[in-house]
Amino acid sequence: MASKLNDDVRKFWERGPVGTDARITGDLAPRSAEWFAQVEENRYAREPFIHAVAQFTRHRDARLLEIGVGAGSDHLQWARAGCICHGVDLTDAAIEATRAHLALHGLASDLRRVDAEILPFADASFDVVWSWGVIHHSERPERIIAEIHRVLRPGGVFLGMFYNRRSLAVFAEWLKHAAFAGRPWRSFADVLWHHFESVGTKAYTARELDALFAAFVRSDIVTYMTPYDLQHWPPSLARWFPQHWGMFSAIRAVK
Repeated sequence: MASKLNDDVRKFWERGPVGTDARITGDLAPRSAEWFAQVEENRYAREPFIHAVAQFTRHRDARLLEIGVGAGSDHLQWARAGCICHGVDLTDAAIEATRAHLALHGLASDLRRVDAEILPFADASFDVVWSWGVIHHSERPERIIAEIHRVLRPGGVFLGMFYNRRSLAVFAEWLKHAAFAGRPWRSFADVLWHHFESVGTKAYTARELDALFAAFVRSDIVTYMTPYDLQHWPPSLARWFPQHWGMFSAIRAVK
């Protein structure tokens, strides 16, 4: 049965993959080499820890699945690293953008527009599954994680990121939409669901992520402070904030 929430999420992201809006790309021609270069430069300038989490070049010849390919910036890194690439996304916009991005560099991937709650791949198909800030937009993230576990080979690894509910960025959203709006009883989860990116956005504590990945042999979580957290605070104060108040919880889970 089709998910109403996932249909709404798809409609939201069909407007364009994350990081491709005009505030970033300006008047550059969409899907031109310059446009993709600007999207990529902005992504890694603001989220440089992606490279530390992915360690792209350490996975040469691996069978790689990316869930939520976006504009293809990370997918390009995996392809350049020599991976055998596959990618899925809920939107045509992302699939078309990623295909065009790879083509500019003479690269290709098996790209499919599907709902990742049901992946069209056989058991034990992949060495690595990558998903950066995507799964928490789904209606049933637990189903996607179960599918990831299914399609990974024994010893395979999931690498990705989920939003941290106990973060400065989420607290700022709560202040705006709850405390300062005269509705302080609203929970962080409720504010995120209704006001952050597409409807239904979720965020997790470390304990909740451990529970979601309980079927894996091992899972490790590292939280990163981001520009999205620090933009709300003066630099003189922000430098004292601990990393675990950051918005991005990166996870490495081994099957």
